[in-house]
Amino acid sequence: MTRICNTIESNNFGHYVFIQIVTTFAPKFCMKTSYPKENIKILLLEGVSPTATALFEKAGYSDIESLPKAISEEALIERLQDGVHLLGIRSKTQLTAKVLSNAPHLWAVGCFCIGTNQVDLRYASQKGIAVFNSPYSNTRSVAELTIGEMIMLLRHIPEKNAAAHQGAWLKDAANCYELRGKALGIIGYGHIGSQVSVMAEALGMRVLYYDIVPKLPMGNAIATNSLDELLSLADVVSLHVPADASTKNMFDKQIIGQMKQGSILLNLSRGSVVDIDALADALENGHLQGAGIDVFPHEPAGKHEQFVSRLQNLPNVILTPHIGGSTIEAQDNIGRDAATKMIQYMDKGVSVGSHSIPELSLPVHQSAQRILHIHQNVPGVLSAINQIISQQQLNIVGQYLNTKGDVGYVVLDVESQEKGLDIGALRQLPQTIKVRWLY
Repeated sequence: MTRICNTIESNNFGHYVFIQIVTTFAPKFCMKTSYPKENIKILLLEGVSPTATALFEKAGYSDIESLPKAISEEALIERLQDGVHLLGIRSKTQLTAKVLSNAPHLWAVGCFCIGTNQVDLRYASQKGIAVFNSPYSNTRSVAELTIGEMIMLLRHIPEKNAAAHQGAWLKDAANCYELRGKALGIIGYGHIGSQVSVMAEALGMRVLYYDIVPKLPMGNAIATNSLDELLSLADVVSLHVPADASTKNMFDKQIIGQMKQGSILLNLSRGSVVDIDALADALENGHLQGAGIDVFPHEPAGKHEQFVSRLQNLPNVILTPHIGGSTIEAQDNIGRDAATKMIQYMDKGVSVGSHSIPELSLPVHQSAQRILHIHQNVPGVLSAINQIISQQQLNIVGQYLNTKGDVGYVVLDVESQEKGLDIGALRQLPQTIKVRWLY
């Protein structure tokens, strides 16, 4: 059987030339090709897990460059202008409006880490760039370090370790306690907080938690009515909250002063949550007996920059360089999760998990042409899109729309015919931000 298949070729990621190919074959429909995967350029920075590269290759992408470190803003802009379509970063690379405005071919960014605060999400949204991350992949790693630090601090291991390195032998049980039977107060009962809850209870702790959003308890954990109540009861307080205006310096002099005498504070969440000077004062005057801090208000940009904190050289204090999620297992999970989201978006148009464009979960219609259209969220856009398709005498077999703030995202599955859809008219709509013929 002879059929005419419509395919596309392109010399960059935004301009298409439509070609008709006559073939003889048996299938019921013609498989159309999108922008050739071998021409899609992927740049991964900051030592993104090899798992991500393996997944991209398995999905058919071959032009992949992976660098072990972050690069300068100037170098990044130069590479993005050179035709990078997919960019993978971790926490050090800053994607400002300046950087994103110099990325004409960029379709998606993968933040291979927990947060997306290093990306100007508002500007990415305006440019139609999908931004994904992996918010839950390091949950176990952070939870385990939290439990480990509790044990170390209750046993005063930091100061005993330091003394042993200096030749002193502090063999005594003074102020050293078991975890069992102590009250743990968890502030922020999300994925990490709830897992810490389960692990702590398994070790015999009594778990209390406080969250601004009502959460069902895990195991025998008890929700307190207020933060004040939790602070008055907890022997150990562990913070697992996001960084936003409501949590900035949340643990200041007043709140730290409400903690039980001789209790311990752990912060493995965000550096802006704890007032370091107030914490140092509480440790120095003996109100708190210890602290474990993994995140800081100001962190070195790399190994070349010196780390300075008032908490240095204080006894029974554990300072770690933002390594809560830094395990091989966590990085492998993050690589798999973030890369999978990017592949789903590029191959199917699925935008679930995006922080910058509306989320859509989509079925696959291989017998249809799929068009992705990101646009300004104003009245009349969908009507204009449908009119263009109608004028080309094509039938829509599926249409999926979601909006988020100023941006709308519509996916159109158009019935395959000998005449392919010309998306040039869609690109010319004044409200269009990005448009792509997927397959």
